[in-house]
Amino acid sequence: MRTRKNAIGALGRTLTGTLLWIRISSICLAALVSFPVAAQTLFTSAGSAISKEDFLKAYNKNNTGEKATEKSYREYLELYIRYKLKVKAAYEQRLDTLPGQLAELQNFRGQIAESYMNDEESLNKLVNEAFARGQKDIHLAHIFVVFPKNASPADTVKAYEKAMAAWTTLKKGKSFAATAMSYSDDPAARNNGGDIGYITVFTLPYELENLAYSNATGQFSKPYRGRSGYHIFKNLGERKAIGKIRVAHILLPVPAGATESVRASIRARADSIYQSLLKGADFAQEAKLYSGDNLSYQNGGEIPEFGVGRYDSTFEAAAFSLEKNGAIGKPVLSPYGYHIIRRINQRPFPRQMDKETAVLLKQEVIGDPRMDVSRKALMSRIFRQAGLQRSSFSEATLWAFTDSAMLNMGLNSFVGFDPKTVLFSFTRQQYTVRGWLDYMRSLKATGGKGNKTDKELFEQYIQAAALDYYRNHLEEFNPEFAFQLAEFREGNLLFEIMQRKIWDKASTDSAGLRNYYEGHKDKYWWDASVDAILFTCNSQRTAEGLKSALIKDRSSWKVLTDSIGSAVQADSGRFELTQIPVPGGGQGSGKNQFSPGTFTPFTSNQADNTVSFAYILNAYNERSPRNYHDARGFVINDYQIFLEDQWIAELKKKYPVKLDENVFASLPR
Repeated sequence: MRTRKNAIGALGRTLTGTLLWIRISSICLAALVSFPVAAQTLFTSAGSAISKEDFLKAYNKNNTGEKATEKSYREYLELYIRYKLKVKAAYEQRLDTLPGQLAELQNFRGQIAESYMNDEESLNKLVNEAFARGQKDIHLAHIFVVFPKNASPADTVKAYEKAMAAWTTLKKGKSFAATAMSYSDDPAARNNGGDIGYITVFTLPYELENLAYSNATGQFSKPYRGRSGYHIFKNLGERKAIGKIRVAHILLPVPAGATESVRASIRARADSIYQSLLKGADFAQEAKLYSGDNLSYQNGGEIPEFGVGRYDSTFEAAAFSLEKNGAIGKPVLSPYGYHIIRRINQRPFPRQMDKETAVLLKQEVIGDPRMDVSRKALMSRIFRQAGLQRSSFSEATLWAFTDSAMLNMGLNSFVGFDPKTVLFSFTRQQYTVRGWLDYMRSLKATGGKGNKTDKELFEQYIQAAALDYYRNHLEEFNPEFAFQLAEFREGNLLFEIMQRKIWDKASTDSAGLRNYYEGHKDKYWWDASVDAILFTCNSQRTAEGLKSALIKDRSSWKVLTDSIGSAVQADSGRFELTQIPVPGGGQGSGKNQFSPGTFTPFTSNQADNTVSFAYILNAYNERSPRNYHDARGFVINDYQIFLEDQWIAELKKKYPVKLDENVFASLPR
């Protein structure tokens, strides 16, 4: 069907050894980025001043929603200072110049830059406008006076006079329908009197949507000059927006010029299919057998979700009249034939501008031609912020020089005009004739010049250059972008220096680990525990089969699980009782008594629908010390913290931190 629109976590020292978690967590931290702002300084370190505002931004970003107190501020301040000191050390070691660091930063910059290439103020206005307009549907009538193809000035004057004659007729009180039949160049107006049904936001091109929403109920507009002719709209009535709907349909096309007997035959076939559907026939199968809609019949007749104003008004009215999902309407005739429609789902237009609605509307606005309004606002702002300066030169000379350059001839005749001549500039960059010629050659190679004049192409070049300049200097123009980029850079630097200074050393320093264990043996104990084999199976059936086989031969558990493959995972070792799964989705405890040679009951895991059980080899009911091998994972984690604390103490001596207690006391509570 032809659409009507076309027709018209934790900081610093919480080091668990899970490097990926630490990396992601640290990137998400509000890094200690110092921007030149007139703000209160909370603390200084090695000549760097950290503002109260920066600290609060970081604190609020990582706060879990608890009320701020002096204690929570003090605790976070310590983590914040530690983070700052580590990053300071990374910069001092010039880790930010490493090729890997530079490449990751550039890649991240490219990923987020485009999201900042909008004028947020104008974009938000468009989003709010779309939300407001989306609250209602407008019943619209239309008179269209078309421009002939390749219209001359005389043709446009003639069209204007015709449109004004129609408008004058309306002002004298003649009905809109009769006037549309007499004046409108839309062929459908002969039958519908210009009534095009209901429209809503995003139905019409933006300029015409503005025209439609400018009239109160019962009013009609003055003639509006669009791209292809003059438009007059009348608001026939309004209703609360009915949203969007998903349907499936079976189309029985009626050929143009069909006789009454042919039409009656098609109607009878539609009625027959409808009756079959009411008796339980499968709609999708019927659509595949009988529907003449080549775009949907193979999909069981389903068409993409749509709102009012997208399809023929008769079809839409029939679709939206279905009161519940699964309802099937009687055959309805549209200009394309008879439709049998089945409702799948209906979704109302949002009534509140919540976060999800704002995001969805913003995406729709960005993908709509109305976004040109925001782009123009952005371009105006870029020209202003980037300091656009146009050079004084003869445009006629530039166009002539350009033509000669494209033909590679006669350039010496242009006195004082050459490829190095500056045409315009931004604050830190000049643009010369050479760049303009390169741009024109690229357009010629790609066929991108169209019917635009040299002046229009030159303005297009300035805009393209401005966008590139703005994108390449985005940090200078957008503080949020600069903050996010610096946050990512310093998160990566933290990971890099922690890897070099703490994590690698803690993992490879065998003597240091052993010495730390010997000096802290009392920290590492086994609570009540068992030697066991834990089995995790992909289903209850697999678990039952495995257990039956194990009962026959427990010693062959490794061979059995290997033969089953990925459907079973097995892990053997010593486990504390809290690590043993028990029915109900929980873990064992000291209250559980596990006997050697027994199986634990099957335990269903709701998260992934797996089934677990354990075979108990030995039981240790008393608390006992862990040997070095059993404690090594805990020792590595504690040794990392030990090394980090030593390092932080050194950094605090090297970069003394001075806190302004008065500013700290002023933090909001």
